[in-house]
Amino acid sequence: MTSDSWPLWEVFVRSRRGLSHTHAGSLHAPDAEMALRNARDLYTRRSEGVSIWVVPSTAITASSPDEKDPFFEPAADKPYRHPTFYEIPEGVKHL
Repeated sequence: MTSDSWPLWEVFVRSRRGLSHTHAGSLHAPDAEMALRNARDLYTRRSEGVSIWVVPSTAITASSPDEKDPFFEPAADKPYRHPTFYEIPEGVKHL
């Protein structure tokens, strides 16, 4: 297998404990172990991370930005999911 045919991996880095992993970028590598090592070298050179995830790009299924309106439309008819639907009783300081 040549580097031209290596699979594409998506890299997610968590910068500090308690935060979520965020997408840092992509890289090509022959396997998960090498993808993890390359991601460490490429995306956390200055100790920016405490945790790295690498995921094969082929394992990710995503919605299309072009289909935003029809894809997310069912959520628009559920106003009870938004905090503005509820009235907050007086005296409640933190909700």
